[in-house]
Amino acid sequence: MKKKMSNRERTFLAIVIPVVVLFFMFNTLPMLKGIVYSFTNYKGYGSYEYVGLRNYIDLFTDARVGKSYLFTFKYAIAGTILVNVLSLLMALGLNSKIRFKSALRGIYFVPNILGGLVIGYIFSFIFTYILPVVGDVFGIGFLQNSILASEKYAWIGVLIVGVWQAVAMNTIIYISGLQTVPSDVYEASMLDGAGKWKEFWKVTFPLVMPFVTINLILSTKNFLMVFDQILSLTKGCRTDFADIQNKKECGGNRQWQNHYLRNWAANTKGKGII
Repeated sequence: MKKKMSNRERTFLAIVIPVVVLFFMFNTLPMLKGIVYSFTNYKGYGSYEYVGLRNYIDLFTDARVGKSYLFTFKYAIAGTILVNVLSLLMALGLNSKIRFKSALRGIYFVPNILGGLVIGYIFSFIFTYILPVVGDVFGIGFLQNSILASEKYAWIGVLIVGVWQAVAMNTIIYISGLQTVPSDVYEASMLDGAGKWKEFWKVTFPLVMPFVTINLILSTKNFLMVFDQILSLTKGCRTDFADIQNKKECGGNRQWQNHYLRNWAANTKGKGII
């Protein structure tokens, strides 16, 4: 004789089954299809053919792939350090006794609401059109050309955008951690004559260390997965003349083209064509 399910078991199944189905449809199934497509020449539309391991062979024999991985790891390390330092400083400020604290907590979280592509396009406009005008007006040399058009410093612009967006969420976590620190601990440290700096290193930082660990993991994971910001800022272009010549690869990115066309004109004095 079958045992009749209790109300609790039915409720459990009613909650779990839809979640499992949705997870399979939007996570597991696309992942499995991606694995299948990796053995084809599928472009995202139209027909395709199976090519075996050719895609993987091309991937591991292309030197540019290794450079991309190296850049991603460097970007993740630099971004994680900057985000956590800035987030902790902001959390300390927003957790202190200041005026308009609630309003400021809402304002600083705005970057996290915006999508990566939106932020990328906004900063692309700022770096390409607004800052060069400011540089020309005030005679600031390093602002007169877009930082995104510099082969040497473009990564700094990308890092600024990534850090600016990531700080908000990490600050929320640090504020939560700071609010778990008992006030009597601070009172005891004050009675012992500890200054603010010593109070931070000996009391605050050790007690919020679990939150530091969480933020370090989340920051590293998010920076390693970055794509939309870099795509919207640079359209995947390399900073060389090949991208001016190959507009299909560069995607017609105006900021790269303008910068290098100006350099080309200056270096060749208008002779020859690209």
